[in-house]
Amino acid sequence: MTLEAILAYLHLLAILTMVVFISSEAALCRVQWLNAAVVERLAKVDMVYGIAAIAVLVTGIARTWWGVKGTAWYWTNPLLHVKLGLFIIVGVLSIFPTLTYFRWRKTLRSTGKLPLEDDIRKTRKLVMVQAHLIALIPLVAVFLARGFGK
Repeated sequence: MTLEAILAYLHLLAILTMVVFISSEAALCRVQWLNAAVVERLAKVDMVYGIAAIAVLVTGIARTWWGVKGTAWYWTNPLLHVKLGLFIIVGVLSIFPTLTYFRWRKTLRSTGKLPLEDDIRKTRKLVMVQAHLIALIPLVAVFLARGFGK
């Protein structure tokens, strides 16, 4: 029971960290706020977001293996696959902003130029899509935890 509580805590902590940092990205990635310091910060914020996402995945899988309900209960429920599918979609969508932040930082360091407004808007839109999709995952999770889908 203690292991279950610790795994649940670590999973929740990773989720909250991920949400805080995607929210930070959404707040920082704005045409009117983007300056050299923000370009540098976005790359760092995105790195923490990525680490938190990996922690969410690892702790979630650990809960299915070592949690009270076990793998047979979780992996046969289609709602787990919906959660994972949403998580994978978010992960794939996050590739573009990550690569963009690194490109912006590289350009800034080499030429001193900030990104174009259209590029900022396009990137922010993807960050916002990620943030909204992340918000759907707990909806699926609460139904999964209560045995729906079985």
